[in-house]
Amino acid sequence: IKLYNYVKDNIKDDEMHYVFLDEIQMMNSNFTDLINGLLHIENLDIYVTGSNSKFLSSDILTEFRGRGDEIRVYPLSFAEFCTAYDNKNEAWKDYYTYGGLPLILSRKTDELKAEYLISLFNNIYLKDIKERNSIKTDDELDILVDIVASATGSLTNPTKISNSFKSMSQKSLSDKTIKLYLDYLSDAFLIEKSVRFDVKGKKYINTPAKYYFEDVGLRNARLNFRQQEENHIMENIIYNELRRRGCKVDVGMVEQRFVDGEGKWQRKQLEVDFVVNEGNQKYYIQSALALPDKEKRAQEMASLLKINDSFKKIIVVKDNINPWRDENGILTMGLVDFLMDINSLNK
Repeated sequence: IKLYNYVKDNIKDDEMHYVFLDEIQMMNSNFTDLINGLLHIENLDIYVTGSNSKFLSSDILTEFRGRGDEIRVYPLSFAEFCTAYDNKNEAWKDYYTYGGLPLILSRKTDELKAEYLISLFNNIYLKDIKERNSIKTDDELDILVDIVASATGSLTNPTKISNSFKSMSQKSLSDKTIKLYLDYLSDAFLIEKSVRFDVKGKKYINTPAKYYFEDVGLRNARLNFRQQEENHIMENIIYNELRRRGCKVDVGMVEQRFVDGEGKWQRKQLEVDFVVNEGNQKYYIQSALALPDKEKRAQEMASLLKINDSFKKIIVVKDNINPWRDENGILTMGLVDFLMDINSLNK
């Protein structure tokens, strides 16, 4: 009531006024009543911010559906990150290791960067999730986070995670509990789920799916920087870049039918790393660290060649190359070109 009265008393004319409420969840559980009251003041534009799992977008969107917009603030893109560097190669090494949280740029040594990310993960993100959702057993969530971090970019499901959990802890965790914990991590903007899509059948397949970290630095810190598989991290970064551009991103699957050596028909599922929808445009994208020979290129192209529609098909490689198209119309471009140019998909 005090804050509402303060705002109302300071509006003394018909001009537009702006109110910024930062970390409003620290106020109390009645912040929705405050915002509801302020929304009735016609010449008032309200901006509400919150962080991590203490203030989920779903809280606001559920309460004020149709009366407000959500603006997601992502970690720095690679293009933004590069503005602090003279050398893009050095920028990439730091970016795929420590991610794009802005304070990373103020930490001058590798030790300070790692210390910051580990502390942030444990003392802010996980602590908030546990407090908000009244999780009393620390070990369960901690082990689950380690499993998800290790499996970044790999197809998985609650049953597979449950089996990994049992082998790591000698304890059982139900599929229902695993799904619940994964939802907690998603709501806290730590991870995001990419659902599998059957390209030819034009339908979603609920399981398995992939989970990507919204900041790869946090993912690496969780694993104490032990699993530095650049190919998986690169895939995660491409996914994040597509999402920050406003694209909807699914994991693609194309079924291939062929006759084996015994003359029998067989089926094989080929993966498309990303099926990307941007407005009325669609793109099929493969992430490949390198294409050292014809065999590797054929492997990356196999699923793309099985897609018969006319939407653009792209392979992104780490090498710094000039974009080029082959005789099948497949565009191959370098990672830096893709990340630095917001319109790179339309080359």
